[in-house]
Amino acid sequence: MKIGFLGPKATFTEIAVKKVFPGFELEPYRTIPESMDAIVEKAVDLTVVPVENALEGSVNVTLDYLTHVVQIPIIGEITLPIKQHLMVHPDNMEKWQEVNIVYSHSHAIAQCHSFLHNHLKGVSIESVSSTAAAAKMVMEHPEIKAAAIANELAAKEYGLAIVQKDIHDFDYNHTRFFVLSEQDLDFESISGSSHYKTTLMVTLPSDQAGALHQVLSAFAWRKLNLSKIESRPMKTGIGNYFFIIDLEMKLDEVLIPGAIAELEALGCGVKVLGSYPSIMVDME
Repeated sequence: MKIGFLGPKATFTEIAVKKVFPGFELEPYRTIPESMDAIVEKAVDLTVVPVENALEGSVNVTLDYLTHVVQIPIIGEITLPIKQHLMVHPDNMEKWQEVNIVYSHSHAIAQCHSFLHNHLKGVSIESVSSTAAAAKMVMEHPEIKAAAIANELAAKEYGLAIVQKDIHDFDYNHTRFFVLSEQDLDFESISGSSHYKTTLMVTLPSDQAGALHQVLSAFAWRKLNLSKIESRPMKTGIGNYFFIIDLEMKLDEVLIPGAIAELEALGCGVKVLGSYPSIMVDME
């Protein structure tokens, strides 16, 4: 089985993949959309993409591409603790506080705002496609006084020196990853997890007062626990939104189908994006 992920080597996504799929063939992709396209093109059997960070919220490109462009079922979820470190080329290790620019993914930069503000105030900050891409860039250009925010694996992979560890602003820093596949793969057996979630995409009827309240009521009176509800633009005009709703249970034959039927009777559009096992892994 071949697994795609957001690359290059040593991203947090690769760490999550190796924790759950040890020994499988891995294929890194430059961007999140490219890694999803690989499923559609049958280049990989499944792909793993980041979807939410505890500090910075949702990865919008993942949600938007999954709902607007491709139609790939969610078959699993991996949650990984995130530790961000500041690293430089070994040639610049002694004078790391004199760096002119810091590279990283936009979410990683935001996760380390306080450190950057207090220790590298005035230094240029540039977003790149991934934390590992930032580390690779610093490795390839020792002549630039640059630093990267990335993980320990990236420092080892690209030969960088970590000069400040754990620079994220809050201790509880975790990222969720979706496992996507068009194949009927048994992620429960692979992951060993029997904790399930179900994710729905709900479109409200237009110009109907109290529609969102009615949607939530359909879940509430059935005692269906929602772990997340988020609005995303439909991209059809100002004020037009749909909702991504995560339920803390497996798709059953009664409760969730009953809630969906009630929503559709109210004029809502409902799509099941996936019902899948969820697993939390560690960095060790």
